[in-house]
Amino acid sequence: MLWSGWGDPAKARELPPKVRKLLGDLLGVTDPENPPASFGEVELPISALPAPVMTRLSTLVGDEHVRCDEDARIRHTRGKSTPDLLRMRAGDGLDAPDAVVLPGSHSEILDLLKLCAEHRVAVVPFGGGTSVVGGLVASRANFTGVIALDLARLNRVLSMDKVSMIAEFEPGLRAPQAEQILARHELTLGHFPQSYEYATLGGFAAARSSGQASAGYGRFDDMVVGLTVATPRGTLELGRAPKSAAGPDLRQVILGSEGAFGVITALQLRVRTAPRAKVYEGWRFDSFTAGQVAMRRIAQEGPLPTVFRLADETESMIGLSRPAELGTLAEAGCAMITGFEGSEDDVAHRREAVAAILSELGGTYRGTEPGDRWNEGRYAAPYLRDSLLAAGATVETLETAGFWADLPRLYDAVRLALRATLDDPLVMCHVSHVYATGASLYFTVVAAQDEDPLAQWDRAKKAVNKAIVLTGGTISHHHGVGRDHRAAYASEIGDLGVEIVRAIKGRLDPYGILNPGVLIP
Repeated sequence: MLWSGWGDPAKARELPPKVRKLLGDLLGVTDPENPPASFGEVELPISALPAPVMTRLSTLVGDEHVRCDEDARIRHTRGKSTPDLLRMRAGDGLDAPDAVVLPGSHSEILDLLKLCAEHRVAVVPFGGGTSVVGGLVASRANFTGVIALDLARLNRVLSMDKVSMIAEFEPGLRAPQAEQILARHELTLGHFPQSYEYATLGGFAAARSSGQASAGYGRFDDMVVGLTVATPRGTLELGRAPKSAAGPDLRQVILGSEGAFGVITALQLRVRTAPRAKVYEGWRFDSFTAGQVAMRRIAQEGPLPTVFRLADETESMIGLSRPAELGTLAEAGCAMITGFEGSEDDVAHRREAVAAILSELGGTYRGTEPGDRWNEGRYAAPYLRDSLLAAGATVETLETAGFWADLPRLYDAVRLALRATLDDPLVMCHVSHVYATGASLYFTVVAAQDEDPLAQWDRAKKAVNKAIVLTGGTISHHHGVGRDHRAAYASEIGDLGVEIVRAIKGRLDPYGILNPGVLIP
């Protein structure tokens, strides 16, 4: 991953002149006064880890797996939110861990956690580094140091059960590598979030990730049937049947816990037969409301497409889902993408049934070209964000979910909050995850940077979080809580809920070393 941006530096693209002109004309965006910091200009704190701790760490995992060099520390500093990237572009590496430790087994992690608890060292579990909610920054207060616990060496397939359709993986395996392995067995997870190229399986579970094909394959937490977790108190082995009535499901305690309760060291995941046919298509609706009516009908009555997305009028006009055409100002209306994956017969049946409903409810079929174009560019948006930041724009994403009856109010509240706190922003939205009872809303906002873009976004983010809570939405559908949503999460679960979460933290991590400052209100 690029240390100050997203992904592969070779894939970075300059904004076309027409887009720069559009940014200036519509939003007043001007080039930044100062160039971004170079790698060598990043300011790092002096490592605070006591020498005896460093010696013990090296003994546990080997000298070569304890790194204190600038390259390792910088690349494990924070995640990939816009504030994270703005700080790195300014040369601020003050949240860097004191060391990066790469354990090779569950037992090594148990020993590491005991050592860190004994010496009051904070531990930040690190997978792909793709958090966009401040999930990779530990609070240093009352700790002797901070280590990033990089799980990259735990990257094996542990078992493959084609009878039960379950595969067991270690958490550090990246999603593309997992898919390559499964493809050799004609299987797939079907989990393709925007972070797919870099995120890890353990990270998907820890953040309750949701992929772009969630309508067909489900969220990642739906795929988890078993977990092995290392905690400062010992090992948790969770999940032994498809469904169980043996008390509360403790897997749900770990899923979405963002490394604050324990370190996932193995995952048993439901897999599917790899699709033989894939078709992606485009539709157009006159309005966002009309498109949502059609989505709700299909979500409640079926059959569902595998991919189901609807952009609002602004996102459709700007062409955000088509980075190569950004700024061309497409025709009015709302763009919808339907994707179908499965057997030839299954795909044909669902395409026909979905097309009949969409046509009945006012949709206009646009053919496969818009769908193919979306599929080809579906991992490009984070690169576009980097280009917009470099051009002098503040650009960020945020998401929520609510029941169908609440979506219009939720949609309006978030847009109003952004427009009240930013100067003439461009606010775009799409629905990309649907359920019988509701759906997600995923917003992208672009505005001209002011003299303090970090404070500028902080004001907007706080206003949006408040609006989401007051209008009954969840503070996060799939990005997680991290630090950015912690206060709003407390409001969402209430005082008693906060007590329960803190009690779990206190029992599993009594010294509070795991990701301090993240998740727990």
